[in-house]
Amino acid sequence: MSAIEVALKVILLFFVLVTIHEWGHFYFAKRAGILVREFAIGFGPKIFSYKKGETRYTLRILPIGGFVRMAGEDPEIVQINPGQTIAVKVNKQNQVTHLYLDQLDRRSNVILGVVESIDLERALRVALDVDGENAAFAVDPQALMVTKGTETQIAPYDRQFGSKPVGKRALAIVMGPVMNFVLAIVLFLIVVIMSGVFTNVKLDTVQAGKAGEKAGLHKGDVIISINNQVIGDDREKLVTAIQSSAGKTMTWVVDRAGAPLTLQVTPELEAGTGKLGVVISGDRRNATFKEVMTGTYDQVVGTTISIVTGLQKLVMLQFKLDDLGGPVRTAQVSAEFAKMGITYLISWAATLSLYLGIFNLLPIPALDGSRLLFMGLEALRGKPIDPNRESLVHFVGFALLMLLMVAVTYNDILRLIKG
Repeated sequence: MSAIEVALKVILLFFVLVTIHEWGHFYFAKRAGILVREFAIGFGPKIFSYKKGETRYTLRILPIGGFVRMAGEDPEIVQINPGQTIAVKVNKQNQVTHLYLDQLDRRSNVILGVVESIDLERALRVALDVDGENAAFAVDPQALMVTKGTETQIAPYDRQFGSKPVGKRALAIVMGPVMNFVLAIVLFLIVVIMSGVFTNVKLDTVQAGKAGEKAGLHKGDVIISINNQVIGDDREKLVTAIQSSAGKTMTWVVDRAGAPLTLQVTPELEAGTGKLGVVISGDRRNATFKEVMTGTYDQVVGTTISIVTGLQKLVMLQFKLDDLGGPVRTAQVSAEFAKMGITYLISWAATLSLYLGIFNLLPIPALDGSRLLFMGLEALRGKPIDPNRESLVHFVGFALLMLLMVAVTYNDILRLIKG
């Protein structure tokens, strides 16, 4: 597999994981009637951008996430104040469709005047002094403010994020992680279907000089039983038996070329666990519907437990910087899975999707979990938290996350340089 093919697969992997997450936010925000200004994949300067309907879709240069920018979440960039000279374009219903803030002398078919009063959130009206005469107009709910060549759609209060009930806002936030969970389940389902199920457990590789070879194990041996315990197709039972038997002699019965053979096998102690120096595989068959369902369930539950255990160590500060990996290390590991084959890459994508969903639900400022926590407090108090204070918490949290990201990425680059 060429380096270009591997790189394209890794890029596609990240694109799918981020897009499905942001689509969850986007779709349910739109369903709630919230004006979504931008759907972005990546951060930083724009690489590609186009507008469809009310939303601008952008691809940005740093592939470390994405965002959906909803009206009312951030202070509006463009403001019009009384005393300001503007130009407006009106339609046949005498509604303002465009408000021009600059290059006024170049605008055609407009009304030029000084703003006396303006409300673009609730009343949707603007009053102008036009050559000494008062002129008042209704404003179209989808009117555009135009300045410096950029069009910005106004956001009436009922189109803003904060105007919606707590339930609808919470749904728009939580559906990002939920879509990652859904994607993980679908991908694990595909992996189980593609992989099938094992009909036995056999040795794919026996490393020279290791305990397995010393005991007489051969590549292709099918494991029948260990210490009178039938192995069947249970690879986990075999692995557990080996790991828990360091320095202990076990009686193995294997099928070699159709004939049973009894061997005395003693795992060696390595890194605190029993090792034989063997790689386990097995013959496969197509999975039944029930096996696909149970196999998918086992994959999701097992992976979730592993992720939660790792996050617990992170919260308890039971880690070293080398234990963490940023975008560089994640891309490196993803490339290794891409080289191993499509099944391994899909399984890794499912694991990453599940991780993103769980991580984003943590109550860490700037993450979805933190925003849900604030909404929960709002529901309990019966009134929202001060938006300025909440924004400050999220800003500080985001800054700290970016600082950690920089440190981890720097460590990843040093690891690559050192080989």
